[in-house]
Amino acid sequence: MEQNKLLEGSILKSLIALAVPIIFSNILQTMYQLTDTFWVGRLGTVAVAAVSISFPIIFLIISLGGGLAMAGTILVSQYKGKDDKHAVDHVTAQTLLVTVIVSIVLATIGYLLSPFFINLMGAEPNVFASAVPYMKISFIGMIFVFAFMVFQSLMRGVGDVKTPMYIVSGTVLLNLVLDPLFIFGYGFIPAFGVAGAAMATIGTQGIAALIGIILLLKGKVQINLNLSDLKPDWHLIRKMVKIGLPASIEQSARALGMTVITFLVAGFGTLSLAAYGIGGRILSFIIIPALGLSMATSTLVGQNIGAGNVERAEKVSNLSSIIGFVVLTVVGIIVFIFAKQISTIFIPGETATIASSALFIKIMALTFGFIGIQMAINGAFRGSGNTMISMTISIVALWVLRFPIAYILSTFTSLGDVGIWAAFPIANVLTTVIAVIWFKTGSWKKKKVTEDIKLKRATTRETIIEEGSN
Repeated sequence: MEQNKLLEGSILKSLIALAVPIIFSNILQTMYQLTDTFWVGRLGTVAVAAVSISFPIIFLIISLGGGLAMAGTILVSQYKGKDDKHAVDHVTAQTLLVTVIVSIVLATIGYLLSPFFINLMGAEPNVFASAVPYMKISFIGMIFVFAFMVFQSLMRGVGDVKTPMYIVSGTVLLNLVLDPLFIFGYGFIPAFGVAGAAMATIGTQGIAALIGIILLLKGKVQINLNLSDLKPDWHLIRKMVKIGLPASIEQSARALGMTVITFLVAGFGTLSLAAYGIGGRILSFIIIPALGLSMATSTLVGQNIGAGNVERAEKVSNLSSIIGFVVLTVVGIIVFIFAKQISTIFIPGETATIASSALFIKIMALTFGFIGIQMAINGAFRGSGNTMISMTISIVALWVLRFPIAYILSTFTSLGDVGIWAAFPIANVLTTVIAVIWFKTGSWKKKKVTEDIKLKRATTRETIIEEGSN
């Protein structure tokens, strides 16, 4: 029996071994959006605004189905800790089945309602004309996004973070070539403008999804996707929904919060919208180290809880929080110093937009460390199956703190759009305090999501899992 190195030995080494490839993969994933913004920025402020106003809606739709992938990750990591290979394979098949079906439904809705969404966001006519085709094409490729998201999440659950990294590396490099090709055209390929960025992205994501599925089917990774396991297991699906629904609500609340903030920013005009888009891209890129630690924490916590080692799971969470705070604080200081130069990269020559986005970045930067703590703790909550706690914290952060503060400061003071920028660091600090207090109560340690699951494999006559009760 192969030894599971994540259940013993140095916690720091385990965190690093998981987090570094995850961070690198997430950097590469973010390169999709950054590449879009970089090349679209060459078309001007209106083009950047079109992409910026589309992104929150697309992220919202993805988030609605993302909870199922999260549920699969939690279950897979805990069954991996239990060393139950059959359960890992079965959960994988059911997660992929349900998530792909959900992605098709959500993609169809998103495609049909794209004009409505863009209009609802209050886009100006020139922005509307570019944003709608960009959003429609993005939704066409939604199934590829979901399929690879599931593959990446499940691989992370069993501790394999390198395979997805290798796949993403290749597809992002391909996207770097295809983006300018489809945006500006070359030879027989026409210039599609803003829509070309979406075309390049979904093409490369489709390749990534196909490679992932083939690896699972051939059993080339720690998980083997058996076609017989694709028969719906309604007991497991209900359990996945129970675990995944709070995660979906959490991610959707975060995405909807971005959307509402974008709507608020749009009221100050195209310049502010473009500045927010650039600042938002930078924020999504900068917090990647914290996101990597959060995901690594989820895997380690999940596997150790599955193995019954709760004390080690708590040590993982504490160390991850410290690392997240230190690393992001250092990064925040660097970003604060070079905010103007960073903004200039994305939209050269647009002096007013550069100034506004640089100010947004500076206001956020010095509280990045608090985001590191918050995300590490949320990773522990998710890994232990306490998705309800993580959901509650996120809702409080966005709807009780960030949006109300942004609305009040931008509407009832002379700050204008700067009031929106100020809401970000205020909410970061207050949310972190809430998360730390909740974590210290220790209530998250008591939940075991694999106890009452009975998995039935279509290829056998017997039930392979029936966990005991408390």
